[in-house]
This record gives sequence, structure tokens and C-alpha cells, in this order.
Amino acid sequence: MDRIPILKMGHFLLVTIQVDLYDRLAMDLESDLIRMVNKTGAKGVLIDISAVSIVDSFMGRIIGNIASMSKLLDAETVVVGMQPAVAITLVELGLDLPGVHTALNVEKGMDLLKGMIVADDVEELEEDDDTALS
Repeated sequence: MDRIPILKMGHFLLVTIQVDLYDRLAMDLESDLIRMVNKTGAKGVLIDISAVSIVDSFMGRIIGNIASMSKLLDAETVVVGMQPAVAITLVELGLDLPGVHTALNVEKGMDLLKGMIVADDVEELEEDDDTALS
């Protein structure tokens, strides 16, 4: 597989990883995804890793990098479908994934992203109201 497909769904990008990622493919996914966030103005990135059985420290860092870079571009990141063995591995490796939100499945992940976007919109409206009153 040369590239992982990135699907646009409204304000969100959806990535479903169906293969164990080797280093080059993971780095390509990172750069492709960040380019797509910038190009589309996406407000959220949902990464489905339900088919991934092994995550190493490099892959953990890639997920963390995607979340950090997406956040800089005003998009939230949610990882869904994590297998228990993957969660155990990430904890045992001591990987802290700041900015990465998790949900059990795609449906719950989309709900989480929608909730975060609504919360951000409300905060922006409140800030605009405060500015207008000044």
C-alpha cells in the first residue's frame, strides 16, 4: 500500500488504518494528513486504528505529532478503536499522547469531535460578544 486514504466528512477528516504501518507509510500519513487539514480547513481528525494490532514507540510519536500539528491548525484529533493490547503497549512504553482524545468506536469519536467543535464555537461567540460590549 502506497498511501492511507483520507476521507473528508463535513468538517472532519477520517482515516481508517487497515494495515500495520511501516515507518515510511506512517511518515507519509502524517504529512498527507496535515496537508489535508490545512487544505480543507478541517476542524477535526478521526483516526480509526481498530485493525492495528501492534503499535511501537515510533507509531505512538506519529499519532502524537499528528495531534500536535492538527491542533496548531485549529483541528482536534480523536483516535478510535484501540485494541486493549495496543493501549497496554502505549502505557508500558511510557508514551504520553498530549492532545490525543480517544473513543471506543467511530460513532462515539464523531460525537466527541462534534461536541468539541460546538464548544469551540460557543467560546468564540462569547469572546466576540465580550469584545463587542467593550
